[in-house]
Amino acid sequence: MKAIRFHQHGGPEVLKYEDAPEPKIGERDVLLHVKAASINHIDMWLRRGMRSVKIPLPHIPGSDASGVIEDVGSEVKDLKKGQRVLVNPGFFCGRCEFCYEGSGSLCVEYDIMGEGGDGSDAEFVKVPCKNIIPIPDNMTFEEAAAVPLVFLTAWRMLVTKAKVKASDDVLILGAGAGVGTACIQIAKLFGARVFVTASSEAKLEKAKELGADILINYVKEDFSKRVRELTNKRGVDVVVDYIGKDTWQKSLHSLRKGGRLVTCGATTGYDPQEDVRYIFFRQLEILGSTMGSAKEMADVLKCVFAGKLKPVIYRVMPLKDTAEAHKLIEGRVPFGKIVLRVS
Repeated sequence: MKAIRFHQHGGPEVLKYEDAPEPKIGERDVLLHVKAASINHIDMWLRRGMRSVKIPLPHIPGSDASGVIEDVGSEVKDLKKGQRVLVNPGFFCGRCEFCYEGSGSLCVEYDIMGEGGDGSDAEFVKVPCKNIIPIPDNMTFEEAAAVPLVFLTAWRMLVTKAKVKASDDVLILGAGAGVGTACIQIAKLFGARVFVTASSEAKLEKAKELGADILINYVKEDFSKRVRELTNKRGVDVVVDYIGKDTWQKSLHSLRKGGRLVTCGATTGYDPQEDVRYIFFRQLEILGSTMGSAKEMADVLKCVFAGKLKPVIYRVMPLKDTAEAHKLIEGRVPFGKIVLRVS
């Protein structure tokens, strides 16, 4: 099969479009003929190399995929060849204390497709049958591939962790990212007033089209000062910050007393400075979040399939152009997701 692989860590230039062995499935696996895959920041972190994650090389990246079932294992009874499906990219054991309580993303063996093993940037990928979800006939493969990771992440952050509600003011940093576009829609779905930051007026206008109420260009003004001005020095109830080091202090200063900061990443660094006194005196809540459970995936997909939430696709590119797609994302060009058309 054709696939994107890297044989060493480095920049986008290490990504090669080449022949790779077709995966062999087990009794409880599905062989998916991938039609579309989408790119996430985890693909770039793994490509560059992460001290905490060791992966065998060569490696196929990619966490999100949609396509048609090519084959099923001998013990798979509820799925069949030819079905149109997407992949829940979070893998969990189903046996540990966290899985028993329904918190799959806290699983002691938790893994993300394309992290511990080969991913979806290929013509075929092997997936556990429990991670396969049928999609409606009116949903394109490109739309389906743009949904799972970012919408699951955003749903857990805002709904499960931050418990967003209609009376909340919610500040979302980096509105143009895939997670950001999902967060805007979810916050509005629950009736919140949404503040967003972005680096250009064009991105802010697109955020407004998704429902954002207050637009802040962080290049032109200090977003924390602007937030406090707009809220009469009160601050917002919730901040969504996956930027990390560059924005952390300003995010904390944007919160009201007793406010909640929820984070799922640190794209600019993992070691920000902070004054712990500010946290305990103002009784702030810092909430970490990673992906989500099978129940959370089911909940957010109900909204997507009903048309209440929609993936935002910046561009669809052929699989062979994956390196160019990585360059665009690292240059912070897209608003929304880049989707790879595989076959």
